[in-house]
Amino acid sequence: MQAQFETEEMKLYVIDTGFFKLDGGAMFGVVPKSLWARTNPADENNLCTWAMRCLLIEDGNQLILIDNGIGNKQDAKFFSHYYLHGDTNLDQSLNNAGFSPKDITDMFLTHLHFDHCGGGVDYVGNENEKLVLHFPNAKYWSNEAHWKWATQPNPREKASFLKENILPIQESGHLNFVPLNGESPFAQFDIALADGHTDKQMLPKIKYKDKTIVFMADLLPSVGHIPLPYVMGYDTRPLLTLTEKEKFLNEAADHNYVLFLEHDSQNQCCTVKHTEKGVRLDRTFPLSEIL
Repeated sequence: MQAQFETEEMKLYVIDTGFFKLDGGAMFGVVPKSLWARTNPADENNLCTWAMRCLLIEDGNQLILIDNGIGNKQDAKFFSHYYLHGDTNLDQSLNNAGFSPKDITDMFLTHLHFDHCGGGVDYVGNENEKLVLHFPNAKYWSNEAHWKWATQPNPREKASFLKENILPIQESGHLNFVPLNGESPFAQFDIALADGHTDKQMLPKIKYKDKTIVFMADLLPSVGHIPLPYVMGYDTRPLLTLTEKEKFLNEAADHNYVLFLEHDSQNQCCTVKHTEKGVRLDRTFPLSEIL
């Protein structure tokens, strides 16, 4: 059964969409393998396993899904690079939670890299001749600056912004933009912005009981990325990521934030603490522990 956690008004569901593999060196940048392999061991091809873990918020008549995984539209050659595996997928996880794609009212996209938004659009027809929204009744949320960044991609990120994942959202009329003036259109969470990984990535800061749960997306892919130099080679502005991580992790330690980890294959959540060496991991736990 899918784990469910609730307050009087709001319920949270972990939505697992499967696992994939990425090169360990690319995921940790300049950090030597002898260090990052302690938390993220690699296989014989230097590939590490990563989750694509999403979060569903049920609050009254709203059903808000944060990110949706990689989807299934690309061809066998594309998927051969990423070794998709696992015993669950997006629709199975939604079904386990008691919902279907048509129930989703809001599809919130932290950013438009393929492993975060690919499940939001499907091919239909025998020859894959048409693209349709996977969540037909949902508003799809991005922000204007990131949308422009993704639809006019730089050469470094072009392979991560796939037009078949992105353009049908606008063409369908379901695209909505989050304002970047600090006002969230959602009562359930505020939104923090991060520009180091990609321009105007959005991190929901969810108000849950007396806690703040932060959906970390790619600012902090795993607990192995907590030390400041552990920055992905995929980041477009790695020095900015260092600054953003340092500021955020100090804030998280000060206020005991719960960090919800989208890509950590072993850990759903963690907290961090101040130490003599800087902010470090405090403990890890499943979201079910927060009752």
